[in-house]
Amino acid sequence: MKATSLHTSTNSAHSSTHASPPPFDFEPLGRVIFAPGALAQLGAAVQSVGGTRVLLVTDPGLEHVGHPQRALKIMREAGLEVFLFDGVKENPTEREVDAGVVFARAHKVDCIVAVGGGSSMDCAKGINFILTNGGRMIDYKGHGKATKPMLPSVGVPTTAGTGSEAQSYALITDERSHLKMACGDKKAAFRVSILDPELTLSQPRSVTAVTGIDAVAHAIESYVCTKRNPVSAMCARAAFNHLEPNFETALRSPQDLAARSAMQIGSHLAGMAIENAMLGVCHSCANPLTAHYGITHGVAIGVMLPHVIRFNAPAAGHLYAELVAERGLTNGQPAAEVLAARVSQLTAAAGLPQSLKECGVSDTILQLLAEEANQQWTARFNPRPVTEADILRVYQAAW
Repeated sequence: MKATSLHTSTNSAHSSTHASPPPFDFEPLGRVIFAPGALAQLGAAVQSVGGTRVLLVTDPGLEHVGHPQRALKIMREAGLEVFLFDGVKENPTEREVDAGVVFARAHKVDCIVAVGGGSSMDCAKGINFILTNGGRMIDYKGHGKATKPMLPSVGVPTTAGTGSEAQSYALITDERSHLKMACGDKKAAFRVSILDPELTLSQPRSVTAVTGIDAVAHAIESYVCTKRNPVSAMCARAAFNHLEPNFETALRSPQDLAARSAMQIGSHLAGMAIENAMLGVCHSCANPLTAHYGITHGVAIGVMLPHVIRFNAPAAGHLYAELVAERGLTNGQPAAEVLAARVSQLTAAAGLPQSLKECGVSDTILQLLAEEANQQWTARFNPRPVTEADILRVYQAAW
């Protein structure tokens, strides 16, 4: 009955009962282990991909909660030699990647393990590219540019946000332009992802907020972008169904393991959706804000997303209607407005800024931001075609 009412609530021209599915080529990336306490399986996971000398890539900020030390202990108890590289910074650049490559070469590693948030995972993938294939990160911008085999790797996310463990892309910041380069190759994907929601219990509220809203944006953007297909849509929809009802609970009751589990699975599913569908102009708009103002990625995403949803309404309103109907959010208003308002409600609950002005962004820079956002790769996959002038209007609406 639910499916019937859903289809009747949308334009029949867009109904899946009347349209043939588009062609797609789906290649699952790797094994996924989910369980509270699953970190204990890390040693066995590394052995399953043939690792003996492990580069452990992590961020120094995690050491106070003990996750890297526990990972190190588990792997050493499994008889593995482990070498800790904790030189990861937020939005890693080639500098951090190159430092990791020098360290990895010196220790003759044959496997890489990333423990941390998206930055640790991106840096680990970046190290894998250069260690095995040489050159510079810019050589791998785009997809499928690595010609030689890469080391097996294992990803252990400690946040529920980026879904990087479910993707073959490394996002590495170009130090000169401060813009993020998306460098993707199936060989760079983690062979095993370990999802242990207990690791996310230690996240500060601010990290839960910014990573959570990023995951919500991944689900919404990948659900509507032009590269979407039935597999990506299934993942994005399931991601939204996990994330939307649990985000506020995870903020309000940070020790609620059920909510944390749902957020982590939702984040991973949204990462799978991105891998198979890409993102849209919200992420294009967020990156220049981080580059110019140092605004945390999730904060920028949270400010921009409601305005991007409204902009996309003429092209994606029928898809937004599917998301809001499934979550029972329909209230008689246009679906895009309902969804945009719900996102604003989530960011407000998280205490995140509601406007660019609140973030300290000057209205005099909006034209430059629009120019840079229009050059971002993800803008090309937006459901409604965008020009620089369109992006400027979206920034102005968010200001």
